[in-house]
Amino acid sequence: MERHRIRVNGIVQGVGFRPFVFRLASRLGLAGSVQNNSVGVTIEVEGARAAIDELSRLLQTELPPLARITELNVEEIPPTGETGFGIITSSRQQIAGTLISPDVAVCDDCLRELFDENDRRYRYPFINCTNCGPRYTIVERIPYDRPFTSMRVFPMCPNCEREYRDPLNRRFHAQPNACPVCGPKLTWHCGDTSVTGEQAITRTIECLKSGQVVAIRGLGGFHLAVDPHIDRAVMTLRERKGRAEKPFALMARDIEAIKRYCVVSPEEEGLLRHYTRPIVLLRKREGADLPDSIAPGQKYLGFMLPYTPLQHLLLRDTFDALIMTSGNYSDEPIAIGNDEAIERMANLADSLLLHDREILQRCDDSIARVAAGQPRVMRRARGYVPEPVILRYGTAKNILAVGGELKNTIGLSRGRTVFLSQHVGDLDNPSALAFFHHAIEHLGRLLEVNPQVIAYDLHPEYLSTKWALDQKYLPVVGVQHHHAHLASVMAENGVRERTIGIILDGTGFGLDGTLWGGEVLVGDYHSFDRFAWLEPVPMPGGAQAIHQPWRMAFSYLHHAYGNEIEHLQLDFLKDIDSSERRILVQMINQRINSPLTSGCGRLFDGVAALLGLKREVSYEAQAAMLLEMAIGSNSRSAGDWHRDIAANRFTGGPIKLSPFIKVVVGDILKREECSTIAARFHRTLVELFVHSAKAAGEATGIATVGLSGGVFQNVYLFELMVKRLKQEGFRVLAHGQVPTNDGGIALGQVVIADALTTGQ
Repeated sequence: MERHRIRVNGIVQGVGFRPFVFRLASRLGLAGSVQNNSVGVTIEVEGARAAIDELSRLLQTELPPLARITELNVEEIPPTGETGFGIITSSRQQIAGTLISPDVAVCDDCLRELFDENDRRYRYPFINCTNCGPRYTIVERIPYDRPFTSMRVFPMCPNCEREYRDPLNRRFHAQPNACPVCGPKLTWHCGDTSVTGEQAITRTIECLKSGQVVAIRGLGGFHLAVDPHIDRAVMTLRERKGRAEKPFALMARDIEAIKRYCVVSPEEEGLLRHYTRPIVLLRKREGADLPDSIAPGQKYLGFMLPYTPLQHLLLRDTFDALIMTSGNYSDEPIAIGNDEAIERMANLADSLLLHDREILQRCDDSIARVAAGQPRVMRRARGYVPEPVILRYGTAKNILAVGGELKNTIGLSRGRTVFLSQHVGDLDNPSALAFFHHAIEHLGRLLEVNPQVIAYDLHPEYLSTKWALDQKYLPVVGVQHHHAHLASVMAENGVRERTIGIILDGTGFGLDGTLWGGEVLVGDYHSFDRFAWLEPVPMPGGAQAIHQPWRMAFSYLHHAYGNEIEHLQLDFLKDIDSSERRILVQMINQRINSPLTSGCGRLFDGVAALLGLKREVSYEAQAAMLLEMAIGSNSRSAGDWHRDIAANRFTGGPIKLSPFIKVVVGDILKREECSTIAARFHRTLVELFVHSAKAAGEATGIATVGLSGGVFQNVYLFELMVKRLKQEGFRVLAHGQVPTNDGGIALGQVVIADALTTGQ
């Protein structure tokens, strides 16, 4: 007889891991115990050596669907003569090594029970089990046990208690376990009127069918819902929310409903059905019977499948789809509390569907798409957080990274894991900043990790940077924005050797004090060199030029033509009166509120405005998205690009833009189709950067290129760049589970700060 202690780290709490161990041990005739603790799970088994070895093997080969092991250590200890196998109540220790599961879409078993008239949870909107349901959004701290979740206020009835205590039951130690007798309840609220239970669902459906806006409390916050087939309802929602043109997300009843409106590949269907249930960007079918007001000017729609029992109940027999957009005014964090929603949404929603299971962690819907054959997360939140990024090489210190200003996320490292917070958003209002502070505090508490170093972006006006510099109790490390992008894609792919990075975004504070964003870097975690970059041009009006792309268009024209701009017969220029032109020229020449930018996003903005696609935008990257949409069928034609632009041998430095702008203008003056010009622009831009990468490779001997930055959310540009780099013999690194936009830079900040402070 032998006795072994097996310590398991990973996602092993709240995912049916302990009953799984119980069943294995019972099957193999082993005695001992299993328990949760703050280090993960500890198993002690006693019996024949062969049976213990078999248990160790099966732990890794027959895991429950949601479990994930990151570390498994076995040690032999003295036998005790124990008989029988038990599950011990959770304990707490000093070090936190456990991983909490993300929130999981309702499973098929629970769905069958939800619609089974003979089941005691028939049509119960909070049905869940060990394999599905809320996790991260209801947890306060570890270990993941009911007293440390928002379910602590719902004592289980005898039937639920029996399930909870039965190791062979699907609901054994399912912390959110509940039923209509003992669990959370629904309430429909409108002014002074309230109804509960099934009537609440009925009233909600009636309101939606009549074209009203309903605020619905979900898993990680509120949604604002309307029937997408009622155009006036969509426009009412836009008007109230202050969201003039930004696309709305849709939730469909089932995959067949989505396929009626969008083209869905097998990879996209797999992503839609995955238990993370992100919003997936899909190409809209020609003639799809949905109002254009859902996603004005776009050829893609964002669809997701229901992930809570309540959503299935609302959609099942009544709607093939609903608009489900975040419950907030534009640019504010999503509302999570009932009282908060009643107050904040008084002018947004006609009524509210509430429940009394508190949401402890705000969590937006995640957004993803399939590009170059692989899923790519664009907004990482519900379903993904708090699952960490596993590093190939661990950090020597616990690093807190505070991210950037837009699409903010924070990161916290512990050994070989980096935990990225849920999407915080743009730090441009007090409520978003409060959420930022909460995310930092909560991540530290959940992981029981005290940061030893704080990493921040070099931009002096970022609120995240100002917060970091105010923390006097810890050393701080400033990280250049695009270096963080490069390090992020390297870390996600397990690379730390020097790598070429093509980093394309709108804005990042450069080492020379200008705004970067069209970069070819060569670097590792310790340092980088700026090998090539788009030639800088002024941004007349500063940040105003981001909201008014016509300003960038004028600046690029002035850069290419100088005073000759007055002789250009462009429709674009006719819309700018002579006095305004003189002011712009003066601003550019004298650098009056006109910072220099090499941002690729600004180039997209400028060309979109030149083509008449969008002079002023109502949301970030709108003009750039419309330029991608303009390509149309040209995306499938032969490689047509302006070859003379990249004909000369390039050895680094600024990538000249004047010839590029002139060929775009030439195409406009020749009255080429907008789709043709847009396609040529994309292809020529790709070739410029591929040529730059080749030059960097020849100069350094490096054959690996990492792609990062928000511009790579442009699927046409991204796929073409990957294809061309591979044709040139490069190994290409790209993001998958970490956003390519600024939502991913905290990961890069972590590994850079660790390298700089430890010298490793």
